[in-house]
Amino acid sequence: MTTILSKLKEKDTLLLLISLLVVIVSLFLPTKITLVITSLVFAAFAFFRTQHSLLFLIIYVSIRPLLVEVNSGVKLIGDLITFIAFIKIVLSSRKDWKTLFHFKWFEWAFFALMIAGSISGLYHGVLPAAVLFQVRTFLIMYLLYYVISRMFLPEGWLKQIAWVTVITGMISSIHGLIEKLSMRQWLLPDVWKYKTLSATNAVRIYGLPGNPNSLALLLFFGIMSILFLQSIYKGEKYKWFLNINLVLFTGVFILTYSRGTWISAIVFGAIFIVLTKNWKMLKRLVIAGIAAILLIYYPVNLSVKFLASLGFQTPTEEPGSIGGRFGETFDEKNLALMSESGRFFYIKKGFEIFKVYPVAGSGFGSFGGSATLSYGSPIYDHYGIRSDIYGGKYFYSDNQYIQIITETGVIGVILFAAFLLCMLAIFWKERKTTFGKFMIALWFATGFSGFYYNIWELKFYTMFYFILFGTFASMTGQYTKFKMKNL
Repeated sequence: MTTILSKLKEKDTLLLLISLLVVIVSLFLPTKITLVITSLVFAAFAFFRTQHSLLFLIIYVSIRPLLVEVNSGVKLIGDLITFIAFIKIVLSSRKDWKTLFHFKWFEWAFFALMIAGSISGLYHGVLPAAVLFQVRTFLIMYLLYYVISRMFLPEGWLKQIAWVTVITGMISSIHGLIEKLSMRQWLLPDVWKYKTLSATNAVRIYGLPGNPNSLALLLFFGIMSILFLQSIYKGEKYKWFLNINLVLFTGVFILTYSRGTWISAIVFGAIFIVLTKNWKMLKRLVIAGIAAILLIYYPVNLSVKFLASLGFQTPTEEPGSIGGRFGETFDEKNLALMSESGRFFYIKKGFEIFKVYPVAGSGFGSFGGSATLSYGSPIYDHYGIRSDIYGGKYFYSDNQYIQIITETGVIGVILFAAFLLCMLAIFWKERKTTFGKFMIALWFATGFSGFYYNIWELKFYTMFYFILFGTFASMTGQYTKFKMKNL
């Protein structure tokens, strides 16, 4: 406990706590006042303490859905930090500004994909605002990579990222357990309390991110962070704190019933452990998994049943099970639903559209992307794609690859493949290092996630990915680097 208290007293930690306190206090102010105050405070924070603001971004993005639900005046904090950090790196490079235009092959492929998708979208009648929205979604977190890869990192930067992720994950896990045991009645906005959930989703933990898949992703990176910190603090320091949180994170990770993230975690873990031959890590994870099932998973589900016997309102379904969750994937009823309006339906429709627009696709903002959620699509009616699949909203394709195939055609597929493979080539050159092996494993896990998530549009995931990728690029000297002086 003493070591944890001393950690809280560190200058870096205090800056992050003060920043979080500013956000919490601003939630109680009128929306317009909150928007002005948080914009000014965090623009200044990002400019004068750029590296600390990037660490704070991990906290903010992780709990942003809850914050925005309470007070929409805090919605610009993330964008401000990102853009001000970008401006800061531009200003820092004034004596060597030409190096800012040095890009890797994966970046050129990425930019070309943005241009190709935009031109195709505009040509096929997608609103310019929708095209810009889609491009922004793809590019916003890439800017984190751009900034971090080109700056000199402070000593212990990876350790700071890990600690911020662990603390954020711990708070989110505890909140998630309270949500589960209170039947979604405590510490949640009213809109979330009374939100109608399907029987399948009602048994899942949503947590501060407001989404079980996002919570699972946070804990996925949280578990990575704990294992990294355990490799650093090999003695008694933080031993119990990290071990307890490893069990806590694993238990709540299971209770999210996020099949996609479970699969990604297994892919990552298997590849990383095989590459590093770190069998002790496998043993630690197995022990943590068993402890999580015995100390978190079963006690929580049994508590829910006990509360139900006392007359408390509970989800209409049983608490659920791991086997049952995976079993649903191959259930005949579920497969039929996926064919009618789910993942299989999107894939079928995607290829149907691709046959009509095989070369350049139907364009950004036309099929199952972020832009279509807000703006719809000019081709949905023609292809019999309903707008009520997600309760009145347009749909995500829930498959990054079918979206790229449909919206950008053969040209986009080639560019997207170049984007992915050129990244892998960078990691492969550093395959003898632990960080290189980590990024290879993360690359494969990310690629696998693309089969069931629009993973490159998911800000929550791409934030972590590009922060870590940027750190890797900086540490391996991929670009000319600049000092980000605190003013």
